[in-house]
This record gives sequence, C-alpha cells and structure tokens, in this order.
Amino acid sequence: MAVVASASEGLRAAPRATILQLRARDMTARELEATAMELVGASPVPVLISSRCDIALASGAAGVNLPERDIAVQAARALLGQRLIGRSVHSLQSAVDAELDGADFVIFGPVWPSESHAGTPPQGLEALTAVAHAVRIPVLAIGGVTEERIAECGAAGAAGYAAIRLFQ
Repeated sequence: MAVVASASEGLRAAPRATILQLRARDMTARELEATAMELVGASPVPVLISSRCDIALASGAAGVNLPERDIAVQAARALLGQRLIGRSVHSLQSAVDAELDGADFVIFGPVWPSESHAGTPPQGLEALTAVAHAVRIPVLAIGGVTEERIAECGAAGAAGYAAIRLFQ
C-alpha cells in the first residue's frame, strides 16, 4: 500500500502498489474531494481515503483506513457497506479489537523508527509477529519500511506493508 498526499503522487506510485491510501491532513474537505475524485478516476489500483467516509463515498473510492482515534468500524460499515475498512493500530489489543469490530485489515506500527510517526516508539518485529498471529484479517506493517525490510515483514507474518517514502 502506498500512502500518498496528492493525486500526482498516487499515480506515480500506482504501478508499484497494490492499493493507494490518500492521506492529506492539510486539505480542506473540498480539496480532498477533488483530489480523491481525480485519483480514483485515474488509478489502476483501488484507492482508500484516510479517515473520511464521506469523501470515500463521494469519490467512489474502494474504502477507508481509520486511525485508532477515529470513528468506530461499525459506524463506518453502516455508511460504507461492503467497501474496505482498515484500522491503523499500535498494539496487539487494538488489532484484536479492530478485527472483532469488523475491520477488513489492520495497519500495524510503527515497526521501525519513522519520520511520519515521530515521537511514537517503534514496536519492532516481535510485536508485528504477535499481531499477525493473533488476528485472522490481513496485517500490514508500517513505519520505517524499506526495500531491505520488506522480506522481514513477510517473515513476521504480515500480509504486506504500507509505506510513504518507499513509493516517492
């Protein structure tokens, strides 16, 4: 999964990604909607919108990824139906809770130190392994993922990874 902040970033990343997540915290709702519409319309891979069910619906996105502090998965499911719903988590218990709540996948991390998760201590491969073995839904590793670390994520049981800088 490539985490992108613009349509142009997403379209550059799309040939190397299986899914795109549009995360643009500084955009207004209208700017985010326009960006999402452009990206969804042009992307050869599914697009998720970070945190915004309304924008996901308006743009025809494949679904959303919800931060831990965001709305409940059940509330998002009521709005989005069968579209994909992911939950970003930072602990084993949060991953288990996300699965019980009906999330389709979790993004766990940060596994390694990461600029995008500054101030959040890295969880490490041992924690990623524990999460991957505790839930039946796919677990994606995030935080400090590099080309050299992709194999380690898979060996720990992750179904894949989410990255920002790796796709830039």
